[in-house]
Amino acid sequence: MPTNGDLTVLVTGDAGTGEPPQYAVAAAARRLAQEKGYSLALGLGDNLYLDGAESSDDDEFQTKFELPNAGIDVPWLMILGNHDTSGLMPGGGDGPERGDFEVAYHENSSRWYMPHRYYSVPLPSAAPAPVVEFFALDTNPVASFLPQRNPYYAWDGSFMQEQRAWLDARLSESRARWKIVMAHHPYINNGPYGNAGEYNGITQDDYASGKHLKELYEQLVVGRADLILSGHDHCSQVLAPVQGTQQIVCGAAAHTEGGQSKITNEYYWQDFGRHGFMTLGISAESVVIDAYLVESTDPATAMATHAFSHTIRG
Repeated sequence: MPTNGDLTVLVTGDAGTGEPPQYAVAAAARRLAQEKGYSLALGLGDNLYLDGAESSDDDEFQTKFELPNAGIDVPWLMILGNHDTSGLMPGGGDGPERGDFEVAYHENSSRWYMPHRYYSVPLPSAAPAPVVEFFALDTNPVASFLPQRNPYYAWDGSFMQEQRAWLDARLSESRARWKIVMAHHPYINNGPYGNAGEYNGITQDDYASGKHLKELYEQLVVGRADLILSGHDHCSQVLAPVQGTQQIVCGAAAHTEGGQSKITNEYYWQDFGRHGFMTLGISAESVVIDAYLVESTDPATAMATHAFSHTIRG
């Protein structure tokens, strides 16, 4: 892990298709690295479309992670998306055992970092007061399209009780200047899925609505963390803060929505029709969010075009 407090962090989401757009976005990010130099990278879930891994040495780890990201040789903090935990249908989010293979792959790769389904990384790790701490969550048990079949992973089961208690304690104990939560499913979101608590226009279901995820965000995260980084919707959004917590949606690393905003949460910038990624420039004084768009789907020629910048200051 980086030992310096000044970091340049690559942010990608919903990348793992193995198709030309993924390779093109990764190639553009790799070319930008020659200018910026990344300290760290983040993968915001849906790492292995469509169904997730079938073992910890599944070939898809190579074709959908290692090969497209060759040359971006920094630690990648990874989280689980609904396609990584497919059960009865692709992307159902009701097959948590598939997520265990991605956790196990942590031991097989020098770049893939996922020691647990949820974890935190303070940086610099040796500092008594880190500049930043990343809190990586598994939101699938409270936002799956289909109900969880294993009671341990039910929305009110032991796994979520343990994760909630852990997150509450870690956020309380953290001395980091910046606290950044990584969670595949967003809190607020102008894309087609909409906001937690009303995903896809559903408000009553314990799973598909995301209403219990909304509770988690509002009880534990909003007002305590500086940023929530999510994917899920295949677009790029820099939304306005809610009680001091800013939502970023960065899920266009391999897909695009090809549409327009569905909900009008206040936002600073958003794009629904083009592939892209973001970077975070983190120091003790500020976090600079830069959004990049990638027009080409040809890895040989793909370049990143700077589209937007926003600075959060302490």
